[in-house]
Amino acid sequence: MDQVIPVDILAIGVHPDDVELSCSGSLLANRTKGFRFGILDLTKGELGTRGNADLRVKEAAAAAQILGSDFRKILNMKDGFFQIDQSHILPIVEIIREAKPQYVLANAIVDRHPDHGRAAQLINEACFYSGLRKIETDYIGKEQAPWRPKAVYFYVQDYVSTPDLVVDTTGFMDQKLEAIKAFNSQFYKEGSTEPESPISSKDFLDFIKSRDKVMGRYIGVEYGEGFKVARPIGVRSFNGLV
Repeated sequence: MDQVIPVDILAIGVHPDDVELSCSGSLLANRTKGFRFGILDLTKGELGTRGNADLRVKEAAAAAQILGSDFRKILNMKDGFFQIDQSHILPIVEIIREAKPQYVLANAIVDRHPDHGRAAQLINEACFYSGLRKIETDYIGKEQAPWRPKAVYFYVQDYVSTPDLVVDTTGFMDQKLEAIKAFNSQFYKEGSTEPESPISSKDFLDFIKSRDKVMGRYIGVEYGEGFKVARPIGVRSFNGLV
């Protein structure tokens, strides 16, 4: 599962479950159109209120199976204390060059959790530097060629804001929720003695559904997932826009 292979979409989250909560419906929707995707977690989410790092890793693998991801890789950066510097950019560059995605999905640019915005900047910079030929990398002893994704899309997370782009995810909510629930340690569980957290309330998954309904309403569908962009979106024609 952690063997990185070429994919069309690379979904990156600073914590395991970021991808499932925010853009897994988009991954599922694009998979039905023949797109392949992989997931990259920057940390193990070891600072999370509930559970522990080892449990999060197992849950992440289970969620990836449910989604049908072509791979899931964890970089083991330090949760909460990673920096935007060479030592953190280059490992992401290596995965981008190995996976050769056309599109990268990344954390929200601004959000409640400070890791999210910092990760968004880190990922965006890594996507740029991955295309510079004078930055040399190797992955598992193999020299890599430069590769720059066509676009980086930042998924909407806790702070619900007006999106620049909405993907129609109607028909995929049940599977998305199943993948989210694979992170059993993080969300509501009857009789749990774990400390409460902002995402462990009984109605948190209702918030996820409501948020996706709001996003869907922008484009006239039942469910959608919203994304922000750092640069304008280019299209070749108006065909296909909704």
